Amino acid sequence: MDLGSNSFHMVVARLQHGELRVVDRIKTMVRLGEGVDARGRLDPAVRERALEALDRFGQRLRGLPRGCVRVVGTNTLRIMRDAQGFQGAAEAALGHAVEVVSGVEEARLIYLGVAHSLGADGQRRLVVDIGGGSTELIVGEGMTPLYMDSLEMGCVRLERQSFPKGRYTQRTLDRAALRVAQELEPVARRYHTAHWEQAVGASGSVRAVQTVLKGLDLSPDVITLNGLLRLRECLIRAGRVSNLQLPGLDADRRPVFAGGVMVLLGVFQGLGIQRMVASDGAMREGVLHDLLGRMASRDVRDQAVAAMMARYHVDTDQARRVAETAHHLFQQVRRSWSLDDEAALWLRWAAETHEIGLDIAHGSYHRHGEYLARHSDLSGFSSQDQTVLAALIRCHRRKISRKALDAVPDNRRLRVERLTPLLRLAAVLHRSRLDEPIPSATLRVRDNRLDLQFPAGWLDAHPLTRADLAEESAALKRLGLVLRVR
Repeated sequence: MDLGSNSFHMVVARLQHGELRVVDRIKTMVRLGEGVDARGRLDPAVRERALEALDRFGQRLRGLPRGCVRVVGTNTLRIMRDAQGFQGAAEAALGHAVEVVSGVEEARLIYLGVAHSLGADGQRRLVVDIGGGSTELIVGEGMTPLYMDSLEMGCVRLERQSFPKGRYTQRTLDRAALRVAQELEPVARRYHTAHWEQAVGASGSVRAVQTVLKGLDLSPDVITLNGLLRLRECLIRAGRVSNLQLPGLDADRRPVFAGGVMVLLGVFQGLGIQRMVASDGAMREGVLHDLLGRMASRDVRDQAVAAMMARYHVDTDQARRVAETAHHLFQQVRRSWSLDDEAALWLRWAAETHEIGLDIAHGSYHRHGEYLARHSDLSGFSSQDQTVLAALIRCHRRKISRKALDAVPDNRRLRVERLTPLLRLAAVLHRSRLDEPIPSATLRVRDNRLDLQFPAGWLDAHPLTRADLAEESAALKRLGLVLRVR
């Protein structure tokens, strides 16, 4: 599911003979973006409209296992003040978690959907996706995106900013064009010099433009610069949204059509595009293929973690030691704490990245690591995912940060609180950074008590580790846990 700023989409597919076959599509025009004011507050009526749509979608999702469903939210959920409150209500309606992705992650998923729909023809493509609240630009080859940007302009946003009274005049259209040019200015040169061979448009706005151009006999198969200039003239002649009667233009699309036209025209003029084809594939298809990769153990998040480790010069031997010991402890408590395979993934990723902050400075490196994990562009990770990873990194040593834990969404909070002591204990046991074997420690859970037992005499031979574990006993009280070591 794609919870966009203009419409909500659901695509249901079945894997057959190694390919995804779409068996159902549902689309509802919600215009969530028009319900968010300048301070990020969501209008109650729009909220109710959105939740009613999600409740209907939720009926279609009933019975589908959690690992086979992915729900992604975009620009409006990124800027909404009470995003967590709305997400909680949305998740209750759907029965599945809602992930809010960054603009760059949205661009990656869009390119993945477009690339799969067009196939690998060897051309370098420029992909433009005009959403309700943002526009994504991507240049890629085959299935690989090379450059990605998300700009704060979309059909709903531009319509509200430039045509608040629904009037189309030379002056209001010039004002809209200037807004688009200003957004494009910082990135235009990069896409001018990327040497792409084909321009591809995704999203409802692009397809609506192509349908109207075909209906006007201006361009049957492609979108052209001349066709867009003629559409601008059509807007001026109509004068206002209520008079906008164009062949093939749906009533639901009419209130935001001018915004989409002006964004697309600005992109054509700013990037030197002469012609563009429309793609059937978009973000929702990209989400499907990304989900399929996760199910087939081709999780792009593993690649993102590996890239982060390389970027911040992580000691891979130490990361491996901590990850292996953390997994050993995890296996002993997973049943008692109801931890699943997804939790094991998070523990591994946290163990592999817990020292990324060392590349900034040794002092408070867990704080530096938290910042990097929270604010880096990590392919495959939603903003909630990055909050989870950041909290685990921040809390792996020293005082456990309540602020970091409080930032974790409620539906993931318990998991983080259960994984934190496992990561902390593993890091303590490998504080020497040596390859000497760690004895097979036994960890048991009973209520709020953790019993950690070592072979007889081992702690006596390692007084520094004993002292470190004594400090852990005090630190874990902040999570309401009692650690007993013997």
